[in-house]
Amino acid sequence: MNYKRITIIAVIALLVAGLTVVSYLLMEKNKENQEMVQLFELEKEEMENEYSTFANQYEELQIQINNDSLQIKLERERQKTQRLLEELRQTKSTNAAEIARLKKELRTVREVMRSYVIQIDSLNQLNEALATENKKVRAQYHEATQKMTKLSEEKEVLNQKVALAAQLDATNILLEMKNKRGKETDDLKRATKFIIHFDIVKNATARTGDRDIYVRIMKPNGDILSKGDPTFEYENRQLKYSIKKYVEYTGEAQNITVYWDIEEFLSPGTYSIFLFSDGSMIGSEEFNLE
Repeated sequence: MNYKRITIIAVIALLVAGLTVVSYLLMEKNKENQEMVQLFELEKEEMENEYSTFANQYEELQIQINNDSLQIKLERERQKTQRLLEELRQTKSTNAAEIARLKKELRTVREVMRSYVIQIDSLNQLNEALATENKKVRAQYHEATQKMTKLSEEKEVLNQKVALAAQLDATNILLEMKNKRGKETDDLKRATKFIIHFDIVKNATARTGDRDIYVRIMKPNGDILSKGDPTFEYENRQLKYSIKKYVEYTGEAQNITVYWDIEEFLSPGTYSIFLFSDGSMIGSEEFNLE
């Protein structure tokens, strides 16, 4: 009986000792956890201060430089840094994974900041060197600009001469009137058809191939004879024409004839014939019709 009692007492003593040890270990673990939380909070506070410092530095760098492209990049990095700072502020100190991610982001921000500081310092040094050469460069640029302007003007004159030499030229413009029986007449009231003859002169410099020739017949009151109001482009305007004639130009002299059926009343007076091709007027003539 005494043996059993001793055994029970021993077991109880062991249990009490075990509970004491467990309690001690739990207290130590809790103390250790509290210290870790304090450490995390301090680390988080240091990170917040560093993020805030970098954001302010980006803003100061933007003020120091006069480069729009670089200012845009700096503003983009400032906004990114500010966003990461807000994320850090909203993160709990005990969120080890998120703290680790933001710490890694902070290293990147630090490296990017260092690269921009070096870049801006280099730009400042370069600007000082450029300022030294600025007067010389401006003088050289002014001289070069004057030469380029002169060359451009000379080139424009040559281009105009070449264009004039290459355009078609219409001569010997004649206006013939015929009556309803197909016979020539000088009486405008009896005329039922205009027949217009003209020559395209020989031009070795003109482009050969298909050409459209537009004929404008202007009445004494300034109106253009036209059917359906067709137009062509001339000096950035749309002009009404009377007759369109397709020709295949070979570079040699050609005689061209076009026809206009008179279907409206025409009053006597001065009628003008204008010929156009490739955006240029190539000939004109006036006729007094009675």
